[in-house]
Amino acid sequence: MKDHKIKIGITQGDINGISYEVILKTLMDQRIYEICTPILYGSPKVVAYHRKALNLGSFNLNMIRNADEANSKRANLINCLDDNIRVELGKSTPQAGEASLLSLKAAVKDLKDKKIDALITGPINKSNIQSEQFKFPGHTEYLKEEFGGEALMILVSEVVKVAVVTGHVPLSKVPSLITVDNILSKLRILNQSMIVDFAINRPNIAVLSLNPHAGDEGLIGREEIDIIIPAIEKAKQAGIMTLGPYPADGFFGSSNFKKFDAVLAMYHDQGLAPFKALVFEDGINYTAGLPIIRTSPAHGTAYELVGKDLASESSFRKALYLACDIYKNRNDYKRLTANPMKNVDTSNV
Repeated sequence: MKDHKIKIGITQGDINGISYEVILKTLMDQRIYEICTPILYGSPKVVAYHRKALNLGSFNLNMIRNADEANSKRANLINCLDDNIRVELGKSTPQAGEASLLSLKAAVKDLKDKKIDALITGPINKSNIQSEQFKFPGHTEYLKEEFGGEALMILVSEVVKVAVVTGHVPLSKVPSLITVDNILSKLRILNQSMIVDFAINRPNIAVLSLNPHAGDEGLIGREEIDIIIPAIEKAKQAGIMTLGPYPADGFFGSSNFKKFDAVLAMYHDQGLAPFKALVFEDGINYTAGLPIIRTSPAHGTAYELVGKDLASESSFRKALYLACDIYKNRNDYKRLTANPMKNVDTSNV
């Protein structure tokens, strides 16, 4: 049977940011079409505007009305906007927020209808996208609402993979969300994702502390003693290979992270700050724990770079490749675990 060509849906993100630049630069690489069929949910008018601003020549996308019409050898475009759309490079506008949401809703609908196999989201402005239809801190929470599951943000690179117990929440609320159940839940999702999505057998996971110096035996906080260590012990009892808690500064400063397959940080900046310092241009944001596959570049709209041909497409390109890899890994895992007896060698029985 002929192999299925993976269909990758791409949302346009903020039309005034660098999203179109990194998308178009990625899609100009002909090697992309050997492994997947990309479908951009956007606007031909906005494509033309950015293509001209970046002097990208005659690169064109194949216009289609729905994902079923996608050409497997070209980049495809489904128009989600009307002709009145206005691009204002480097500016946050209400119209740009509306355009981000229209693209996202169209792609999510096709993902639900199984017309596409995975989703890559272009960076949005989390302020201008807010509306009656979108009251979420970001893509992660929106997709959890749409598809169910227990979403876990994992920042992925070839150097390190970092997940967080608490994501887009105020720092003042973090301590109340650091509970045994929350940590254990995230460890279960992270462990399962490493096995199924990344094809890592028996992954080693490091857990970071909440307080400086891991609380110094309770001198500057008891969360490690009362919450984090008990959660780690329960994870071990469940068969999850987990060690910690490690003070974040020494853990990353000494390159101890290289000994582990994944790291669980307690809060957003504790994990993302060192991650982006290490691999900013190559980082990928992956949402684990959902029934669907969603990746995105690990950067924002970068208004200050728009139209200057300075934005690197490396993160977006890697997000596309990762989505394809996870799709294949999930299918392999499903096949290998569907009937375990098929994989048992009985020749010597």
